[in-house]
Amino acid sequence: MSTHKLIYDTDPGVDDAMALVFQALHPDIELLGLTSVFGNATIETTTHNARFLAGRFAPGVPVARGAAAPLKRAAPQPLAWIHGDNGLGNIALGATEHAPLDARPAHRFIVDTVRAHPGEVTLLAVGPLTNLALALAEDPQIAPLVKQVVIMGGAFGTGGVLGNVTPAAEANILGDPDAADIVFGAAWPVAIVGLDVTERTIMSQDYLASIRDRGAAAGRFVWDVSRHYEAFHQQSAQLQGIYVHDSSAVAYVLAPHLYTTRSGPVRVLTDGIAVGQTIQKPSTMPVPAPDWDKRPDCQVCVGVDAPGMLALYESTICAKR
Repeated sequence: MSTHKLIYDTDPGVDDAMALVFQALHPDIELLGLTSVFGNATIETTTHNARFLAGRFAPGVPVARGAAAPLKRAAPQPLAWIHGDNGLGNIALGATEHAPLDARPAHRFIVDTVRAHPGEVTLLAVGPLTNLALALAEDPQIAPLVKQVVIMGGAFGTGGVLGNVTPAAEANILGDPDAADIVFGAAWPVAIVGLDVTERTIMSQDYLASIRDRGAAAGRFVWDVSRHYEAFHQQSAQLQGIYVHDSSAVAYVLAPHLYTTRSGPVRVLTDGIAVGQTIQKPSTMPVPAPDWDKRPDCQVCVGVDAPGMLALYESTICAKR
């Protein structure tokens, strides 16, 4: 019996795709559905990609189309220079049969699935958090029924790591800062896997080539889909490889012992030049902070066993089946 029942809330996205393969191949994960959201590309493209990915790697897993824009703002421009014009590194998608599209919008799919499996569902969110905020708005009582919410997003300044789209903000949180502040303040257990640990975890070109050579069709896909993404990293950060963003959130679900966390409530700035900034008040901080103090604690990842994370991904993709 699978240990983790997951809804994967995603804006595929190259790293989203690599994380989906990780989930689909790991024996301790049961994917209950994919919910698409705007972000790395338009909602039309991310939904198309989610259906392609589910059809190829997780047959029978439904996809529900989610939010096309943030709660209160215009949708951001697609990130073609990072993820390619098609969101998946410009690879040819071929004739893979796409997963069925659920008739419900993503937020209703989330509500219904959580209520069908009370206390069992992990929401794994690796894009803007609009769908989760809409689910809370429709049915606030689902929060205590969710097992946990694991988010790839944010940056908390650990070791000098700041935002990746502004000096203050990480892309997923900036995509819908109003939704993120709502999600971080809800009465469900939240773990945040941000740039503080994802930028310390790097898949080198040699690592990716090894997965290509030993991981059969899935390994070849991981290599192919990451070529455009790796070129972006080399140009933007002079990195010989790629940062491991979304797959780090999967690793946290499977092996939280690989991460060091800090507890305390988190707020998101929703206006000003630092919009999208994530700020935690650590539980060890004694000074009053009324805008934080009445909110639940979140677990923020501040340290990572990067070799352990990379070994977990590699062993999952390259396992003999």
